[in-house]
Amino acid sequence: MSESKTEAPHVSKMSVKGKAGLALSTLTLVSALFLVKAAVDSRGEAYSQLPANLSSAEESVRLASATGAELSLPEIVVYKQATCGCCNRWIEHLEEHGFTVQAHDVDDVAEQKAEYGVRPEHHSCHTAMVDGYVIEGHVPADVILRLLDERPDVTGLTVPGMPMGSPGMEGPYAESYDVLTFDRAGNSTVYASR
Repeated sequence: MSESKTEAPHVSKMSVKGKAGLALSTLTLVSALFLVKAAVDSRGEAYSQLPANLSSAEESVRLASATGAELSLPEIVVYKQATCGCCNRWIEHLEEHGFTVQAHDVDDVAEQKAEYGVRPEHHSCHTAMVDGYVIEGHVPADVILRLLDERPDVTGLTVPGMPMGSPGMEGPYAESYDVLTFDRAGNSTVYASR
């Protein structure tokens, strides 16, 4: 009796690592083409800053080929009360946006607020630290990313109180609120509005 062999349909045997490398190569090429296109004006004439754009292309290549660990976001350390549900939901919001969070349950967050220079008018239910900045309250993850990218000379960001509709405070309605910068002298400015 002879055995008949049936061949499986063609399946790509490229490894996950190989597929990731191909994706990064494609990203690198697209980034470089975008930067070269940006260096040429609508009449097809090259801008005088072309060498600077080429160094930007090199930076794009470096970023595109970086490992996940090199591109990971800084850890956010959060101080909150154990029973605070909105704090836990805010932490979930941060994790959904790629942050690693180290949460510390404390009896009273007032000690951290005082230590990090958060004045009473800027208080909320939890206090966090990320890459040298204080994050007070329900600050959206994208605004934290903007802060880390722009690196303004401030102590941190705050969403005073607990406005409905802010991350972690989702509910039946959403109210408008401001994300403020603040410093230890008590100065604050609107950094983002939602």
